Amino acid sequence: MDTILLDPNIAYLFLVGGVLLTFFALVTPGTGFLEIGALFLLAVAGYAVYNIPIHIWALILLMLSLLPFGMAIRASSRRELYLGLSIFGVIIGSAYLFRGEGWSPAVNIWLTIIVSLLMGGFIWIAITKTLEALEFRPVHDLDALIGQIGEAKTDINDEGSAQVSGELWTARSKNPISAGARVRVFKREGFVLDVEAVEE
Repeated sequence: MDTILLDPNIAYLFLVGGVLLTFFALVTPGTGFLEIGALFLLAVAGYAVYNIPIHIWALILLMLSLLPFGMAIRASSRRELYLGLSIFGVIIGSAYLFRGEGWSPAVNIWLTIIVSLLMGGFIWIAITKTLEALEFRPVHDLDALIGQIGEAKTDINDEGSAQVSGELWTARSKNPISAGARVRVFKREGFVLDVEAVEE
């Protein structure tokens, strides 16, 4: 088992997997599964780093790649630039981490190319889509209902129902509104909308 873990190719795969899970744990914290998986994979990779000769500069580059990644998470402008720099740092740092002969990496070059392309593409697509989803204003943002125009589905006075933004809501009005009339939301209390008739 020790021989397998100290193979630079295997250690490289553990390292890349740990970095991927770390990035996703930073973007979507809280479940604990990503954090535990990242910790396990990085611990195994750390064991290899401790026992296999490495390039210190590559280790520093790997650690520094977290900085632009953090900036990509927080900044909506130049996000692609920061994410690209981070991916570049991870690819180069992980590929050259384990020392081979001269400047060549100890990891198989074809394994490095394939994993780098897959990892870079996956990080780019998954992280950008995840960040877009986290920043997207949900459809059920109840405050966005204020000012929306809908239709009274029943007579509305103290209570009734209205179709607003494609959903049926409990509605009330100070003045009676007949079914089928157009209504505008001017206030919300919980899931009850205060509406007024819209003049045709």
